[in-house]
Amino acid sequence: MDVEHRIKYFIEQRSQSGLLRKLAIVKDKIDFSSNDYLGFSRSALIRQRVEEEYNQYRNQCSGATGSRLLNGNFELHETVEQLLAAHFHAESAVLFNSGFDANVGLIATVARPEDYIFYDELVHASIHQGMALSGATLVAFKHNNLEDLETKLAQIPPSFNRFIVTESVFSMEGDKADLHQIANLSAKYNAKLVVDEAHATGIFGSFGSGLCNEQNIENRCFARVYTFGKAMGGHGAVVVGAAWLKTYLINFSKNFIYTTATDTHTLLSVKHSIFMSQFALNQRNKLLLLIQYFIDKIRASKLMFEVRGEGPIFGIITPQNDFCRNFAHHLQQNGLDVRPILSPTVPMGSERLRVILHSFNTKEEIDFLISLLIDYK
Repeated sequence: MDVEHRIKYFIEQRSQSGLLRKLAIVKDKIDFSSNDYLGFSRSALIRQRVEEEYNQYRNQCSGATGSRLLNGNFELHETVEQLLAAHFHAESAVLFNSGFDANVGLIATVARPEDYIFYDELVHASIHQGMALSGATLVAFKHNNLEDLETKLAQIPPSFNRFIVTESVFSMEGDKADLHQIANLSAKYNAKLVVDEAHATGIFGSFGSGLCNEQNIENRCFARVYTFGKAMGGHGAVVVGAAWLKTYLINFSKNFIYTTATDTHTLLSVKHSIFMSQFALNQRNKLLLLIQYFIDKIRASKLMFEVRGEGPIFGIITPQNDFCRNFAHHLQQNGLDVRPILSPTVPMGSERLRVILHSFNTKEEIDFLISLLIDYK
């Protein structure tokens, strides 16, 4: 089968299984789907401050025009990295163009074929990609099961380099890792701890500096990854850690070396979203109150579906792809932007409606959502 026919065959197979993905533009629906947890992407204040400062760069190229190791490194890159290192309480910070890029560029570069990587079975696809490229031996442990993790760590001789990789807040389950206990295991078995803070950035910890901060393990991590496309309302990511880690990534990470540097407008958006995060206590408190309100209402409703998550991400577990897809369509027809997460994105039997809460949602919107969840047959 030639390439064109093979591609069309795979598209047809996916279409027949009802799993063909399509791009869509959503308008005029209540947002229970986006990762804009604090509403920063719609912040007029951030937009105003970015535009005001952007005018200062009108005589400079708007794009970096090259990689940072060639002609694409500017004072603003250095300034933003220093700000991020301070905000996330690290010695150094390295900017990447996306969270996916950061995870791949970090893990594929620091782990080697002779190493072992122990990873939570539910980590993000970007982590899987980085691990695969590293060539290391991969050992999955059961989700948030530290007994299983320790059993597997103990089976590998101490002569091997070991990494533990986890998310702090899991993107599909919506639950949190016990980072304090994982850090204890990391120390006990001399394993380097890598934490993806994508869904905790801006929400948890001092001034939104993440769950590692809240659980007081920042200085026990080998590396931490924070992204700006979720609660920060922008784009890009950063890896923070020791100064020598930054030097190593700049010299050996292909995802850093061979890509055009972040443009001026994006850098300013990151800068001012971090400033905003330091004064966003009201938004964080409102979000946490709405999370607790949702949990209390769900418990009182005796909903027939299992609900997973600690917030702001929740999974409403539904049987089979077709049911889940039809359920989501029903909610969308009633003005709610709720998306189905189907297998194989999640394991068969754990298909779900993914509900995400935001600081700009209201109790009335949550009540309406729950009423539709209860009434659907």
